[in-house]
Amino acid sequence: MMTDTNNNLDHDNKDGELRKTKRKEEKGRKEDLEMTMSLLRRMASHREGLTKKDIMVGLNAATPRTAERWLRIMRSIFPQLETVNDEKPYRWRIPNGIDSFINVPTDEELAALKIAERRLKQDGHADAAWLSTLYEKVECLLKKSLYTRLAPDINSIVFNTGYAMQAGARPTADEKILTTLWYALKAVSRVCFMYRGKERCVSPWGLLTGKSYYLVGPVKGEEQPRLWRLDRMAALRGAEGVAQAPPEGWTIQDFAARSFGVWQGKQHRVGLRFSPIAAGDARHFLFHPTQDKEEKEDGSLDVRFQASGLNEMAYHLFTWGTDVTVFAPVELRDCLVDMCKSIVMKYEG
Repeated sequence: MMTDTNNNLDHDNKDGELRKTKRKEEKGRKEDLEMTMSLLRRMASHREGLTKKDIMVGLNAATPRTAERWLRIMRSIFPQLETVNDEKPYRWRIPNGIDSFINVPTDEELAALKIAERRLKQDGHADAAWLSTLYEKVECLLKKSLYTRLAPDINSIVFNTGYAMQAGARPTADEKILTTLWYALKAVSRVCFMYRGKERCVSPWGLLTGKSYYLVGPVKGEEQPRLWRLDRMAALRGAEGVAQAPPEGWTIQDFAARSFGVWQGKQHRVGLRFSPIAAGDARHFLFHPTQDKEEKEDGSLDVRFQASGLNEMAYHLFTWGTDVTVFAPVELRDCLVDMCKSIVMKYEG
């Protein structure tokens, strides 16, 4: 009985010590953050900047090495940090005042923008042109000396980041058509265009990108939205009158999430099982925004989601071969079987 009591006391003492250690560590991190923010504010508000000795005092640092390490870290986070004079004692400051010291982009952020532009351009997206002009505007807003310092790192990141082209066709869209539709969306106005030999007047509710660009919106006199391929539009123009508003709570994100791909239809609860061999890859895929994943004891992976678009699901699942099993719905299994049969008949014939 005494042994059990002693064990309980030892356990309580250890828990108490761990809680004290945790509180001490949290307090230390808070104090470090407070000291860092205080020094950054002083650097942004002092015209002359701070010396290494000032930084040591602000950090309660015993050696210059601590201040030097802190400066290296801060320079990577705040690239606008500059040396005020070239003579000792050196001083460092953050120019343009206290309100702007957090808003200057880093080399990683600028490189990410450039990489995104390049990727969209390779995929044939017209949006790449707007990212390009945005990058140029950001570049012009930066101080020349700052951009000169950032440029080598930006170029290094962009040069060493590749993008593997995906198999299959890429969506493209005319820049003039996109500009007209974006203007209509902002102005909440209707657009008219020729589509398969007929003039249509549509209230734009949003744009989707799938295998092609699509305008989402109802034709005049209808309540439900349709999908209109931009590459099939002709003689697009803005129309007079206010566009028909979507129902309350309707969003293009919710509309897109209803389908696997673009086309809307009957909703199905889909169940897929990926073999242990394919589970590692499937684990990193987003098949649908509503998906749930379940790891099985044998290493396989179950994925479930709700969506429409059985044909597009079958096209995608075909690429997984025998490493995926469809256990719901039956209609998806039948669709995949019919697809495989037609391919076998074509090539065996």
